[in-house]
Amino acid sequence: MQHQQLSVEQRAEGVVLYLVAEFITFVDIHPKKTMKKREFIKLTGLAGAGLLVSPFLSCSDSGAPATSPETPATQPGFVPFELPALGFGFADLEPNIDAMTMEIHHGKHHAGYVSKLNAALEAQTDLHGMDIALLMESIEPGNTDVRNNGGGHYNHSLFWKVIAPGGAAAPTGKLADAIQSAFGSYDVFKEQFADAATKRFGSGWAWLSVNNEGKLFVSSTPNQDNPHMYKVVEQPGLPILGIDVWEHAYYLNYQNRRGDYISAFSSLINWDEVSKRYDEITA
Repeated sequence: MQHQQLSVEQRAEGVVLYLVAEFITFVDIHPKKTMKKREFIKLTGLAGAGLLVSPFLSCSDSGAPATSPETPATQPGFVPFELPALGFGFADLEPNIDAMTMEIHHGKHHAGYVSKLNAALEAQTDLHGMDIALLMESIEPGNTDVRNNGGGHYNHSLFWKVIAPGGAAAPTGKLADAIQSAFGSYDVFKEQFADAATKRFGSGWAWLSVNNEGKLFVSSTPNQDNPHMYKVVEQPGLPILGIDVWEHAYYLNYQNRRGDYISAFSSLINWDEVSKRYDEITA
């Protein structure tokens, strides 16, 4: 198949368009960074030497644009995880959790876990195609990147649901009966849950979960571990409620007063959501 020979001017225009596209891509990926002078010189220098192959400059015999060597290969079957919508306004939990904390917690910390999880998973083809729950069950203790960032994504996705405004202020129905059976009373459960969160040294979470016999239990985990990591934790189960005791969850409002944050958290729990999770697990 014959192709029209491109003029020098057309080739030069193609290079300019390619550089503009590369710059826009850089800004999209790094919105708060400025391309360093040496990075721009390197890019333009490569273009001048004819080492950058642009779809504007060449085509295959089939008429399709040539593939740029800069384009990363897409792993078949890999579907990146996405940051879920918060589901309510940043200020909707005030005064218990302030708007700035919520904005940073969701938009920076949780988003960071999602981004790093996707990066860690790209080369781990044996984990492709798993939803987040199956991924938790499959994590090996030594797979640090997926363990930390997958746990961060799983934990926070649950967290936003169980503190969403508008739900019941106390457990009812089957869950209320299960709490009574497991702990003796709702007040005793609250004490045990708060105690687990308070005594978690450093960063981590406290949980209310369902074990493989359908019974409730309270536990805590370090960092971004959770009871759903069957191969990692000592007390495995399916979490229905969790409290984040990393300092990024409360420090702007409470500083070092973790106990005050834990006390305030009890008034934020959406027990309708927690009951829904319990009912689904025990159905």
